[in-house]
Amino acid sequence: MAEQHDIVLQLKGLTKRFGEFVANDHIDLELRKGEVLALLGENGAGKSTLMNMVFGLYQPEEGEIWVKGQQLTMDTPSVAIEHGIGMVHQHFKLVPPFTVTENIILGMETKKGLRLDKKSAAARIQELSDMYKLNLKPHARIDSISVGMQQRVEIMKILYRGADILIFDEPTAVLTPQEISELLGIFRKLTKEGKSIIVITHKLKEIMEAADRCTVIRRGKVIDTLIVKDTTPQQLAERMVGHNVKLTVDKEDAKPAETMLHVQDIWAKDDSGHDMLKGLSFEVKAGEIVGIAGVDGNGQTELVEAISGMRPTQKGKIQLGSDELTNRNPRDVSEIGVGHIPQDRHKHGLVLDFTIEENSVLKSYFKSPWTKNGIIQSDIIKEETERYVKDYDIRTPGTGVLARSLSGGNQQKIIIAREIERKPRLLIAAQPTRGLDVGAISFVHKQLIAERDAGKGVLLVSFELEEIMNVADRILVIFNGQIVGETTPKQTNEQELGLMMAGKLERGFAHV
Repeated sequence: MAEQHDIVLQLKGLTKRFGEFVANDHIDLELRKGEVLALLGENGAGKSTLMNMVFGLYQPEEGEIWVKGQQLTMDTPSVAIEHGIGMVHQHFKLVPPFTVTENIILGMETKKGLRLDKKSAAARIQELSDMYKLNLKPHARIDSISVGMQQRVEIMKILYRGADILIFDEPTAVLTPQEISELLGIFRKLTKEGKSIIVITHKLKEIMEAADRCTVIRRGKVIDTLIVKDTTPQQLAERMVGHNVKLTVDKEDAKPAETMLHVQDIWAKDDSGHDMLKGLSFEVKAGEIVGIAGVDGNGQTELVEAISGMRPTQKGKIQLGSDELTNRNPRDVSEIGVGHIPQDRHKHGLVLDFTIEENSVLKSYFKSPWTKNGIIQSDIIKEETERYVKDYDIRTPGTGVLARSLSGGNQQKIIIAREIERKPRLLIAAQPTRGLDVGAISFVHKQLIAERDAGKGVLLVSFELEEIMNVADRILVIFNGQIVGETTPKQTNEQELGLMMAGKLERGFAHV
């Protein structure tokens, strides 16, 4: 048991309800000075809700929050910041055209006379950057630096405000292996300086490497707090879900058949009008999973949008079998036989204020059996959605609830069910397991492999190299809008892929 003076954050009986749903049920938790505490749990277990109460974004119905021996009412984030608590959210909150310094001082600008004193702020940022080995350039624009560096700007924002309790929500979701290793090194540097860290993550490997203790939450309740060096990833996974979980993917070798998707010399621009895809070509065959590995921002989004009809191309050709997809609209592409699990489930996958039933037929409501003589067949839609809920383990109080009321993992399962049940010839899965727990990840991977084994073509776009290595049969590496390498999981490793993703290594094409 930690001495009382070692405890910098203590939660006592913290409870949060949303209507009748209990998100956090009398949670007790302690964070000690100079430690990394991992918060582990399934999607919807209540981890982010709990930390949002600590940061003042939500208020509890019951319970107490103590910071450094003082009981506090966290009714706004400013109270948390005032008492040394900072939070780095999964989706960065940066202004791309602003500099590193401008983003960091936003909301707490200091002035010299009537003018902003950016010079002094930049000097302080450089000092902190050197202290914690963040390697930031205060005058660089956000839109000119890597995703990993953008995350360091988020870290700097809370250090600049004087935080010594740092909360990270899924901090490695879009980082390369090298950037993940560097981030974990920053964690060690921060704790050595006396900072205390809570990290919400589903990545058991990172918990084993970086955390001192791990608190497991299941369905809103604390199940256990474990000393990480005395446990294993398998034990953590089992505590999280309550039963045995396989951490590796079982699959037989692929049996590729005819070419399903043919992408030839395509060029496409990003939203700013810059060339993002630059003569990119590849194929996906029926009965194989092709993984696209790359750091975010190298053309993956534009590639998926070009194939799915969401983005025009300036040059090149896209075909599904003998059917032309080039510059067709999304409905045409869908009807021709392309299923699409989008990277951003909120923006492109769901209408959050529609029910689960409405979202389940979002792409086919106008067709039989969902519509008859121009009239929506609500009973048939409800019956089919109930089958989706059962077959895809969608945890919901009912099919008539709004999509926004579900956890991210269950929202993702709605999309997966809808896309697979439409029986596409090609399934595009873009970041299909981002932010999902190990149980949900295992489920998604099984669905992708089942589609492959049914003779479909699967294009998997993922920042998760472990996912690419486990699930893909063939791997293409994208860098700066071009394919710079082709290999297989048996012929490469995560470090080599990471170097290719960073543009530091080109691999000869190993055609399979």
